[in-house]
Amino acid sequence: MNDTSETLPSVVVGIDLGTTHCAVARTDLSAGEHPSVESINIAQLTSAETLEERDLLPSFLYLAAPSEGLLPLPWDAERNFAVGEYARKRGVEAPGRLISSAKSWLCHSGIDRRSGVLPATADPGVEKISPVEASYRYLDHLNEAFAHLRKGESLADADIVLTVPASFDASARDLTVEAAMAAGFTNLTLLEEPQAALYAWIASRGEAFRKEVKVGDVILVVDVGGGTTDFSLISVTESEGTFELQRLAVGDHILLGGDNMDLALAHLAKQKLTAAGKEVDRMQMVALTFAARGAKERLLADAQLASAPVTVAATGSALVGGTLRTTIEQAEVEKTLIEGFFPLVPGSARPVKRPRVGLVSLGLPYADDAAVTRHLAAFLAKQAGVQSVPGRTMVHPTLVLFNGGVMKSPRLQARVMSVLTDWAQAEGAPAPRVLTGSDLDHAVAVGAAHYGLVRRGTGLRIRGGTARSYYVGIESSAPAVPGVEPPLTALCVAPFGMEEGSRSGLPEVELGVVVGESVRFKFYGSTTRRADTAGVMIEQIGEDLEELPPIEVTLPSEGRPLGEVVPVRLAASVTEVGTLLFEALPVSPRKPDERWKIELSVRDER
Repeated sequence: MNDTSETLPSVVVGIDLGTTHCAVARTDLSAGEHPSVESINIAQLTSAETLEERDLLPSFLYLAAPSEGLLPLPWDAERNFAVGEYARKRGVEAPGRLISSAKSWLCHSGIDRRSGVLPATADPGVEKISPVEASYRYLDHLNEAFAHLRKGESLADADIVLTVPASFDASARDLTVEAAMAAGFTNLTLLEEPQAALYAWIASRGEAFRKEVKVGDVILVVDVGGGTTDFSLISVTESEGTFELQRLAVGDHILLGGDNMDLALAHLAKQKLTAAGKEVDRMQMVALTFAARGAKERLLADAQLASAPVTVAATGSALVGGTLRTTIEQAEVEKTLIEGFFPLVPGSARPVKRPRVGLVSLGLPYADDAAVTRHLAAFLAKQAGVQSVPGRTMVHPTLVLFNGGVMKSPRLQARVMSVLTDWAQAEGAPAPRVLTGSDLDHAVAVGAAHYGLVRRGTGLRIRGGTARSYYVGIESSAPAVPGVEPPLTALCVAPFGMEEGSRSGLPEVELGVVVGESVRFKFYGSTTRRADTAGVMIEQIGEDLEELPPIEVTLPSEGRPLGEVVPVRLAASVTEVGTLLFEALPVSPRKPDERWKIELSVRDER
């Protein structure tokens, strides 16, 4: 991944690989001094025999049965699966052949994400594929549809900016890159979705955006999509008379979004059908969830709509018309979705942890608490030190930018703003304002394409960097004492705010690594020790250092005796995909450029 403008293609394409929809935007630097960014339509099947161009590609993959025949496209006459609108429609009728939420499965650390696990509720005989393969098929379809629309132009030749949730860990980012590379995207950069949304808003305002934000503002990006909830804080600062934007913090990865809402309404619909004497089996429940999505979108978009129908195919000939029918009422949406997922809570509220059952089915690790507002309160409280105002228990943003399909609803936006205003007023802070005018369906793709221009020096760049400082544990040499662990010191390898693509200047202290045996590297993070520089040694590891999950590896011995302690010097850098690359370079290498590498996510638990 290269960030040198002289070597980048002139065409920049932003891709939003969303849980529910994918979107594509394009700009061309050769088009003039101020190139515009345009959304690109995506050719896809809307029925078994109809090809249409739509502005969004639904993130659904349908694996057709042999009896259905082929689902040909102009660029693939032998295709036996569908991606997009027809896949979504057909999946309601045959949910056991439909893959959805592949992006959520891609970040599920509890499974082998390269193994065949999808569809999760597959019909007998359906060959399952991996979340990586499903993601590849979406990206490959985007590539082929782009070439079909723009004859002679290929995404393989473009500068691709592909977005990911801010809270994606190192593995999820790497697997996203793997899927993109398989689709032929070689000039690739990853960008956090909340940042992309803010880039899109800035681009839509032009220079006028400077009138809407001021130095000292803290922008909260609330991104609630189909499968995940992401929070980011971005500050507005000034340096030598010019605006600067700095990402301050990123929230935890919360598997909570529109999918959860659809499931909630599906359970409500099932209760109504059961009360009416109609049975709903497992596969019909899956179909009911997809049908509930449509009802949700209609009712949230129009508060005057009294109800919306929910219809799925029934089994058995005794049911009139071969369907199960019920309705979702507007009042039920108010109670189930608004009060259930966005309740009015105090700033002291925290997500509720429910007791776990010993045996669970293998599925997505959804958040225990469905209340987005409680997760938001916890995030803002965790970052209270960002503003350092005495007496305040949480950071109070001054501006709010909404993103994600769920937040298209004006009523959900109003509820979030009401909660934030209550929290601010309780602690004497000003009420926040909304940054309006974003197209939430296309903002992330447009913002990603705009970022391609920013990388070349056109426009204001959001400075990311690490939102905490990072340390590696070093075991001291000491005589063995029963029941006493050897003392550890912590070496700062990445100071707070270290930028992607940069390296830290570690002192040339000679240490040793064990090769040829399984060893455990201990890492620590701190959101409070913001003044530490690379190379600082902490003798006493206290509460201001949070221990991160250890990394167990076996470093190749390269011909050395197993278990040998090899003298090394350390180097560290933050990669373009948001991981801390920790390297041990042998003082006496056995081959040119010999080194041992360990990657640690620097996006987790911010």
